[in-house]
Amino acid sequence: MKRARLSLIGALLLPLAFLLLPVTSAYAAANTATFAKTSTWDNGYQGQYTITNNGTAATSGWTVEFDLPSGTSAGTYWDATLTQTGSHYAFKNRDYNGSLAPGASAVFGFVVAGGGAPTGCKLNGAACAGGDGGGGSADTQAPSVPGGLTVTGHTSSSVSLSWSASSDNVGVSGYEVYQGSSSATTVTGTSATVPGLSASTAYTFKVRARDAAGNLSAFTSTVSATTDASSGGGGGSTGGRFSPYIDITFATPTLRDVANATGQKHFNLAFALADSTGCNPSWGGTVPLNDSRVIGEVNDLKGVGGDVTVSTGGAAGPYLETTCGSSAALEAAYKKALDAVGSNRLDVDVEASIPVAQVNTALKQLQSERGTTISYTLRVQAQDYGVDPFSVQILQDAASRGLNVTVNPMLMDFGFTGDWGTAIISAANATLGQMRQIWPGKSDADLKHMLGLTPMIGKNDTGPTTTQAIARQVLSYAQSNHVGSIGFWSAGRDNGGCPNGSVQPTCSGISQSTYEFTNIFKGFTG
Repeated sequence: MKRARLSLIGALLLPLAFLLLPVTSAYAAANTATFAKTSTWDNGYQGQYTITNNGTAATSGWTVEFDLPSGTSAGTYWDATLTQTGSHYAFKNRDYNGSLAPGASAVFGFVVAGGGAPTGCKLNGAACAGGDGGGGSADTQAPSVPGGLTVTGHTSSSVSLSWSASSDNVGVSGYEVYQGSSSATTVTGTSATVPGLSASTAYTFKVRARDAAGNLSAFTSTVSATTDASSGGGGGSTGGRFSPYIDITFATPTLRDVANATGQKHFNLAFALADSTGCNPSWGGTVPLNDSRVIGEVNDLKGVGGDVTVSTGGAAGPYLETTCGSSAALEAAYKKALDAVGSNRLDVDVEASIPVAQVNTALKQLQSERGTTISYTLRVQAQDYGVDPFSVQILQDAASRGLNVTVNPMLMDFGFTGDWGTAIISAANATLGQMRQIWPGKSDADLKHMLGLTPMIGKNDTGPTTTQAIARQVLSYAQSNHVGSIGFWSAGRDNGGCPNGSVQPTCSGISQSTYEFTNIFKGFTG
């Protein structure tokens, strides 16, 4: 009887025992955190973890922990919060990426100084698995070398490449494209366009594959390509570009008017903003992208060999960058605006707060998919400071993601003492100094080629006046330093219709001939 009762109790408790077993191992089997090096350089790399819910129920949060060896440390990071104790790092989800439906993934990234990989990775206390950089059974097999690297096209400022896919025991996660000995871009497909090159210049390129564990294939054989000669209107043998802004919501002057009068063929269309429905681009927030007047102007310009850059943001709003609720939605909005005018050049003019990580994620994806040429036009704090602190954060985040950008300080409306022309040059030099800190591995020549200059012609909002003589001073600085680009605000103000010193959207506020500043700056050759 006693033995029978014990047997009965055991039978009753056995299922309960299974219910009380720790769930950690089951959770770990359903969820993985996979490490990858997404970009490498001589003294460090950019890494990321992909957290994937392989189970059948949603997760409500994640924490990834790992250690870095002596001499290696993580700095800038994104899409997670960090708690660090010595060489131990614990990254926890943010409020927007903690909940993962079955099959969904979240990614966070960080920049590492030194070459050591993470070890002892844990996801919510269990082994990360899936190639964690040291904890669990890591994948150590490199992908095969990409095949058939070929030049598929070139312009005066870019080269397009394609190759055949690599194979890997787990899976190829991307390809690193090198220009000479420097990383130019990283893409997920088997083609890429490398932007920001100089005209009439020979370049070499090579490609290697990487897998999710960060294993790298050997490089392909190099291929060579020579960029085209500049098409004029601010281009030259070294690839400098002059492209003034024009408020495309105004019916006059037209792009063709300016081109016919001056020979200028490149313009920045200002501004693509969110319309009243939300994350939908329009000109100035009100004019549809496919407006017949705007499209007609762009087509007329292209008919004489010109092209346009789409500019977003500006002094007003609503910004696409803040209206669109995700990086994917923002990227789609960028594509829609670019496609409307047949452009692959995007300028983001930041004069308000933006969600930095979301914007740079969208821009990086856009550049990876299309090779889009991207510039950031940013506010200047003061003549000896450079761009303002928020702009520095934007650029630091862009650099951490491997985003290739032109840095375009707005040389207008900033604090200064002394001569305005000298202050403009000082602000440009101060911005260049900030860029040296953000991109320490780049040469001075490369950094100068990444620099753009955009003054406001005539009377500025805060009092100073950019005269014709100062414009020539800016041009001389740009030529002697071989900066990448010049613009100005704006082609619609490039006339003497209000020589009384007032600040107007349709004239410069000073005595000048029509399109005098355009004719000064169109001599820029880089």
